[in-house]
Amino acid sequence: MGTVLKPHPVKLISGIITSKPLLFNEIEKSLTKYFGPIDYRSRILDFNCTDYYKQEMGNDLKRRFFSFKKLIDPGKLSEIKLKTNKIELLFAKGSKSLKRSVNIDPGYVNDAKLVLASTKDYNHRLYVLKGIYQEITLTFQSSSFKPFEWTYPDYRTNDYIGIFNHIRELYMDQRNI
Repeated sequence: MGTVLKPHPVKLISGIITSKPLLFNEIEKSLTKYFGPIDYRSRILDFNCTDYYKQEMGNDLKRRFFSFKKLIDPGKLSEIKLKTNKIELLFAKGSKSLKRSVNIDPGYVNDAKLVLASTKDYNHRLYVLKGIYQEITLTFQSSSFKPFEWTYPDYRTNDYIGIFNHIRELYMDQRNI
């Protein structure tokens, strides 16, 4: 029998998608209210690897990633996803349609992987609690993150991998690893 150990803290990240780049500042304020100061902001990237959000949020979608200074318990990711869903509703268009203006995808980075939370089940996701699933999206091998066969196309790009390699460096410095 193995010994049950407390997990090492991880670095909370959040990917935000919107067709209204001016919302990034407002979303950042909402996120910092709940999760503390941000220590990294990516540049604003075009989100054009899929049309999945186009009908709901419109054309010319943009994405930005944030990482948070305070390290978290990885077991809190599902609760964080539930909170970010509520933040999305605050930015929803119209009280009846509730079309989102923003999509917020929380996850975490540690020394070995990038994990994302989702409300959608699939064969590579594990159910955690309250309708939330988690997946390992990238693995860290040979000095860089690498995708899996299920990794979203945008997370396979050099831009995204560079962002997560940088966030991992911030994490490693925080942990003194």
